[in-house]
Amino acid sequence: MRGSVIKRGKTWSVVVYMGRDPNSRKKRYQWIKGGRTKKEAERKLAEVLHQVDQGSYVKPSKKTLGEFLITWLETYASISVRQRTYESYQERAAHIIDIMGNVPLSELKPQHLQHYYSTKMCSKRRDGKPGGLSSGTLIKHHNLLKQALGHAVKWGLLARYVADAVDAPRVSRKEMRTLSVEETHRLLEACDGTIWYPLFHTAIWTGLRRSELLGLRWKDLDLDFATLQVVQVMHQLKDGSRVFLEPKTVKSRRAVALSPSSCSVLRSHHKGQKALASHLGLSLGEEALVFAHPDGTPLAPASVTHAFSRISRKCGIHGVRLHDLRHTHASQMFKSGIHPKIVSEKLGHASINITLDTYSHVLPGLQEAAALRFDEGMAQTSPQTTEVGVEVD
Repeated sequence: MRGSVIKRGKTWSVVVYMGRDPNSRKKRYQWIKGGRTKKEAERKLAEVLHQVDQGSYVKPSKKTLGEFLITWLETYASISVRQRTYESYQERAAHIIDIMGNVPLSELKPQHLQHYYSTKMCSKRRDGKPGGLSSGTLIKHHNLLKQALGHAVKWGLLARYVADAVDAPRVSRKEMRTLSVEETHRLLEACDGTIWYPLFHTAIWTGLRRSELLGLRWKDLDLDFATLQVVQVMHQLKDGSRVFLEPKTVKSRRAVALSPSSCSVLRSHHKGQKALASHLGLSLGEEALVFAHPDGTPLAPASVTHAFSRISRKCGIHGVRLHDLRHTHASQMFKSGIHPKIVSEKLGHASINITLDTYSHVLPGLQEAAALRFDEGMAQTSPQTTEVGVEVD
């Protein structure tokens, strides 16, 4: 007999014959938890026998999900991804372990993941205020689980891809906030004469990400030909150290055309930076960062964000983030009639689909304007109009 169910106290167990040991030739049996009732145990027996027949059976492990995630982070993620990415993985894993860490890996079910997502979206802080994670953040948690549990299957620790049986949290897109032309000039006037003016001006006029702006060197700019090259980014790690890396994707490594006003602002900034460096007894070489402290040391990413928040509030602009300067640039390009492909390339998106999805709210108004221009163009280019039913030789 290949297997049977046996009552042990108040619960039932499943016993499956696993063949003979190849060395000792002794018979091997696998004992598995069957459940509280005989029917549950019989269903478990049928499931295990089916897995054995399919070659997908995995011996139950005492390792918990939390223990596995820690091992996966240390043995795989730590050597496979960038340090900043690894730190973000640790942060996400900490949330997961807090809720599901004690679940035995072999007993992990889609319901556990679904419960985790609903718990994190609805959780509250100790003071009673909402403290749940956004749907966008939970999708990152879902992707981490898919990646980690996928390795658990490859390593023979899980029999099925549990995360694939769960739908990722649906993204609830927030209304994008962009600066109007009037707000843009008000913001720049508020920081005129400070180190923030050339940085925020460049952010609005190029759409570069914060990490790209902070990694920009003078050698990456050619103001005579009005271009800049995005070839490195700067990130700050948990320990406070700053690292310079190549952009993550091929599309992120790109050339960006500069407008005349951008070149003017950057030339003026370069002149002032050289004068200040000379006053401090320092030399400003091509390797020097475009946006940095007077002594040439990198700016802290958080300080840039805090400065933007402080200045924007001071000049009466509310509900806007530093990253919204990138959105402002993209939206203005669309309104100016720039083709989405060009917008996508300038922003360094992996594909045009990301661009269209992100800025879909801008497109309806542009489509209406395009339809009107098409109608006007067709009316002007028709050389001859004819009445219905009248033939023209």
